[in-house]
Amino acid sequence: MLSQTKTQNILFLDIETVPIKENFEDLDTTFQTLWAEKTIWQRKDEFTPSEFYKMKAGVMAEFAKIICISVGYLFTEKDENHFRIKSFYGDNEKLIISEFNDLLNSEFNKNQHQLCAHNGKEFDFPFIARRTLINSLKLPKILDIAGKKPWEVSHLDTMELWRFGDYKHYTSIKLLAALFGIPTPKDDIDGSQVASVYYKEKDLERIKIYCQKDTLTVAQLLLRYKGEVLIKEENIEFA
Repeated sequence: MLSQTKTQNILFLDIETVPIKENFEDLDTTFQTLWAEKTIWQRKDEFTPSEFYKMKAGVMAEFAKIICISVGYLFTEKDENHFRIKSFYGDNEKLIISEFNDLLNSEFNKNQHQLCAHNGKEFDFPFIARRTLINSLKLPKILDIAGKKPWEVSHLDTMELWRFGDYKHYTSIKLLAALFGIPTPKDDIDGSQVASVYYKEKDLERIKIYCQKDTLTVAQLLLRYKGEVLIKEENIEFA
């Protein structure tokens, strides 16, 4: 089936998220209690709610926000793959999601179009959908999967594809890029540093660049899966 997938109909993406508040103590008392209740079985007696908030709040949609969504799509010119990247980023999560969803509604609202991310089915897609609703926005058709059968959901996931049905298996995009000889810059920040870069350094541009690099890597990885030629650096464009 992957061989029949048309890469020109795919929107590749990656998101960056941070805790809704920098510190656990910055939450109001209601949400401090709700955090403690939600995480009690994960942290057990090993971590306090405050310690665990620093570690995990950024990946839980109820206690985190999106600060960047980078998207890209493939097109062909002179028989070579080209890739155009655009980012929605900033402090205003509602605006970020609204502009991203406008793109989905205008350009990627057809049945043959698909979204693709690494671990997207377990993280990126549901996270965007949850934060869309929290921000009182309407779900785009491609994210509104309630009641749909698996084959009706237009989502691709490069991690799921690598599993080949082995759902216990997790492989990072960094490892897969190395395995498939996909060039990646050595100056990336680590995903665990994003919250610090956002709250301490207030460097959204650095986070945007990091997010764009991962989006490009997702596209390169899918091309490798399909046995196609990688995108050359000079064929990467920024919208």
